[in-house]
Amino acid sequence: MHVHFVIHEAFEAPGAYETWVQSRGHSASHSRVYAGDALPQSASGFDMLVVMGGPQSPTTTLAECPHFDAQAECQLIRQAVEAGRAVVGVCLGAQLMGTALGARHEHSPEKEIGKFPITLTEEGRANPLFARFPQQLSVGHWHNDMPGLTATAKVLAHSEGCPRQIVEYGPRVFGFQCHMEFTPEVVALLIEASAGEFDALKAHRFVQQPEALRANDHTEMNQYLFHFLDALAEACQAAGTRA
Repeated sequence: MHVHFVIHEAFEAPGAYETWVQSRGHSASHSRVYAGDALPQSASGFDMLVVMGGPQSPTTTLAECPHFDAQAECQLIRQAVEAGRAVVGVCLGAQLMGTALGARHEHSPEKEIGKFPITLTEEGRANPLFARFPQQLSVGHWHNDMPGLTATAKVLAHSEGCPRQIVEYGPRVFGFQCHMEFTPEVVALLIEASAGEFDALKAHRFVQQPEALRANDHTEMNQYLFHFLDALAEACQAAGTRA
């Protein structure tokens, strides 16, 4: 399986997604758009597309952020979906996915930064790709928005602070508002990039301060992410979509 990553900022690294690729013997390529890398011209060169997070939003313009072309990324996502590829959007990537498929992103009821539980919905518990997940699992968060819902989208998990944590847009198309890919290294990069912002967030009930963020153990959620990705890869093979 060949996985292509779209990475918007150096501090929004793939983390455990990249670890999974390496540990399973898959190959990977990257569009580090913050460094000027181009997006793929089509979906023909990969089996799975993973669109990472970032401080931008789907409405951010090129004038506001010259290295981020939301329209081009939405077009790539649509091409990947139409070609039957597996597509995973993370945070901003999930919001772009909803936008690409016709659903406008929205503000989350609560800002979430840290490690907090998500709970599988009835549809989440019934989804075979999440069969190994417990009903409740503590995972990473770093967001203020959430993906929009298409007419056929299914919410598979929610948290106390956000009603849309995992969304299924199609059989092999998933948006993760949460960050199950966090590792200590990725969290350290995010803390450094957010220096000076935490004092103003102390009143938020779902925002941890840097000391607590650094103390979080992400091992368990990484393993459940691997279970999901293994099941997604198997679904691609069963469907005969290049994998």
